[in-house]
Amino acid sequence: MNALGKHILAEYKSCDVTILNDIQKIENLLLKAAQKAGAFVMGSSFHRFEPHGVSGVVIIGESHLAIHTWPELGYAAVDIFTCGDDVTPEASFEFLERSLKSEDASFKTIMRGEER
Repeated sequence: MNALGKHILAEYKSCDVTILNDIQKIENLLLKAAQKAGAFVMGSSFHRFEPHGVSGVVIIGESHLAIHTWPELGYAAVDIFTCGDDVTPEASFEFLERSLKSEDASFKTIMRGEER
């Protein structure tokens, strides 16, 4: 890779609203998503909002995964930022697409710290 890292900006639409509002489920899914990428998990922090929504972050040795959910809209926004060549952030995206039961998922990739 000719960059310091790869930053995937993911959108998951038409998701299972029950999953999107379950803090424990969301945390477990993000932890598993990090593992699917081959990342080293260092810690996590999650918060459930009232009346609905979850935000959280998983810190990995290679950077982080972050999520914010809008259950009332069936929508989740996820950042998957990894550094180095030993992880596969696209595997996290695909795992979350299936796990959130998204009917419409997409992502954009931004290369961070590109060499010039």
